[in-house]
Amino acid sequence: MHIRSLLVAFILLALLAPAGALAKQPKSYQVTGTVLEVTNDFIAVDKNGERWEIGRTSDTKVTGQLKVGQKVTVEYRMSASRIEAKSDKSK
Repeated sequence: MHIRSLLVAFILLALLAPAGALAKQPKSYQVTGTVLEVTNDFIAVDKNGERWEIGRTSDTKVTGQLKVGQKVTVEYRMSASRIEAKSDKSK
């Protein structure tokens, strides 16, 4: 009986483990405009006169050759680089 309980627990753990490994990703957004500047670290896009700077990494998927003046659509997700919790002074 003990081995059977361990086997059931192992099967349940194996089924539930992948669900915990999947981190919830933030919503995806996109911006379309003309490339103003492009480096290995970021791309700057002009969207209706507003400059958008979006970071990129070696994992960023790029289709085609990026160059200044080219129209592009960039898909991105927002992520925090720093969070500072403020104390509640109303107490």
